[in-house]
Amino acid sequence: MPFQKKKIELKEIIKFRNKYNLHKLNTICEHALCPNISECFKNKEASFLILGTVCTRLCKFCRVDKINQPLLPDDEEPERVAFAVRNLGLKYVVITSPTRDDLSDFGASHFASTILATRNYNPETKIEVLIPDFQADVNCLKKVIDAKPDIISHNLETIPRLYEIRKGADYYRSLKVLAEISKINPALITKTALLLGLGETEAEVIAVFNDLLKINCRVVFLGQYLAPSKKHFPVQEYLPEKQFEKYKQVALNMGFDFVMSGPFVRSSYQGGKLFRK
Repeated sequence: MPFQKKKIELKEIIKFRNKYNLHKLNTICEHALCPNISECFKNKEASFLILGTVCTRLCKFCRVDKINQPLLPDDEEPERVAFAVRNLGLKYVVITSPTRDDLSDFGASHFASTILATRNYNPETKIEVLIPDFQADVNCLKKVIDAKPDIISHNLETIPRLYEIRKGADYYRSLKVLAEISKINPALITKTALLLGLGETEAEVIAVFNDLLKINCRVVFLGQYLAPSKKHFPVQEYLPEKQFEKYKQVALNMGFDFVMSGPFVRSSYQGGKLFRK
């Protein structure tokens, strides 16, 4: 069965964009061309992109802009995010950023400030942070964890063999990040995500599942990779839905607490559902 595009409701996007644009903010929803954008906006969920819109790494699958001189952090951004969450009435918010290897703490203190401001103005809103690897710096991870997000995510994105498409990243460093989070605060929900269809085998995906269980990361999201343009790494395979369901059942049988698996699943998809679970 051919891969079908998901229906995008432009009116939902425009309505939501007009509101958050008042706060001079960006969403990864739009910058990464997420296929669920109108669905999440309609359900009062969004993923804000802090620390600018350009990345210091050269991943071949990501649409986020890449240059060597990104802008300095905006000290007023944390409060703008907080006000936007309140004004939009968000029930669940994801805060993420490009990788900022140019900053002394890789952006960790800016994440912490944004979490604290958002919590201050929106005590009932659940907060997830999707962080870069911070070069596996434990002090940087502690800054974010001490701000007390409800969920902390760091995406592996793919299997070890294919990490060539993640320039500047390292599979085992990312595993270390997830492991350190669990050590610092074992009660905190940790989560990761994989894009499938990049050329991985089933055995390699299951091997990643085993690696995650060893470090007590028991939440995983699986989705189909969609190339943002012809300049990006090409899709190697469109997986049938039954394969996504198979991966879900395998992961649950192995001991994962929560698995979201499907062609349109992305790392921030239906985050509120995860938290309720």
